[in-house]
Amino acid sequence: MRTVAVVGASLAGLSAARSLRKQGYDGRLVVIGDESHRPYDRPPLSKEFLAGTVGEADLALETDEEDLGAEWLLGTRATGLDRTDRAVRLTGGRELRADGIVIATGAAARTLPGSEGLAGVHLLRTLDDARALRDELALGGRLVVIGGGFIGAEVASTAYTLGLDVTVVEVAPTPLAGPLGETMGGIVSGLHADHGVRLLCGVGVKGLSGETRVDAVLLADGRSLAADIVVVGVGARPCVEWLEGSGVALDNGVKCGADGRTSLAGVVAVGDCANWYDPRVGAHRRVEHWTGARERPDAAVATLLAGGAAQPGVPRPPYFWSDQYGVKIQFAGHAVGADSVTVEAGAADDRDVLAVYRRGGHPVAVLGMNQPRLFTRWRKQLTAAVS
Repeated sequence: MRTVAVVGASLAGLSAARSLRKQGYDGRLVVIGDESHRPYDRPPLSKEFLAGTVGEADLALETDEEDLGAEWLLGTRATGLDRTDRAVRLTGGRELRADGIVIATGAAARTLPGSEGLAGVHLLRTLDDARALRDELALGGRLVVIGGGFIGAEVASTAYTLGLDVTVVEVAPTPLAGPLGETMGGIVSGLHADHGVRLLCGVGVKGLSGETRVDAVLLADGRSLAADIVVVGVGARPCVEWLEGSGVALDNGVKCGADGRTSLAGVVAVGDCANWYDPRVGAHRRVEHWTGARERPDAAVATLLAGGAAQPGVPRPPYFWSDQYGVKIQFAGHAVGADSVTVEAGAADDRDVLAVYRRGGHPVAVLGMNQPRLFTRWRKQLTAAVS
């Protein structure tokens, strides 16, 4: 290969570029990113950066000494992929021809219909999003977080430490039931009540009120929540629209094999936009977590450089963490399909717990709350069991 294009310049794209060099690729390497920023770390955006305890320089993913010998096209969006010419179409009518392509375009935060152009309404996905939200939180007031998932919970936790009056609205009966199951989802989301943050579950949002700036969140049951600031945390959609009509199979992102290969030879996908096949569960799953974006590019790059001849391995079980109200939450594996969950250590009411999920008596996932050592041991067991 003479030219490899990495489309996406966040953690997954940077990891793919690093892996290319680590695995011996010495040809032309072009990294394309729609943001103007060099690669930065996203997890602190909802926590330390939002709280003002870390600055932008602390978010940098590259070291001062690092030089990948890459061409960086930042502030440039991919608009299409021509499989005949093997060319990535870019904004401004440009094209970049490449022998190999790594798709790492990530995901974008879902918006709340009708909120466009209304001041005081925020998403949180990018550094620019975090800058704008941080400035508003510094003014204090009443914050309503729409969505009780991990991003919403972390924002609520951070805002609580900053002294804001916080309410979280979640349409599901139990927050985090999807990734954690109802029982443990309820225990983790109990952190809100422990700290005096209001949590309203089982109710949807009908809309927002305000002429130029938001002043209330209107709930589907007729209630109205006064709000100075609103954060919308209702999930993310994979950024794959630019691939429509390209021949790359799409299904909740880029549909991939267990090693990142797509339906087009010479094209692999990694990160939040990649829907990898997971042989442990016999289904495709899109993993929107830091660890997956860091680890999986190694396998995808090996597949790309081998021309698809490499035998796919079994990806490590998904792992993610969250810091809320001073509690370290860690999770590995898949809760979906588990037929039991048992507390192995600690006490759920104390938010100091290690819980193991099993299917047919076999561990398939583990959750830790302030149990880093025991969690690490169980995570290693979980990984060894499927290797």
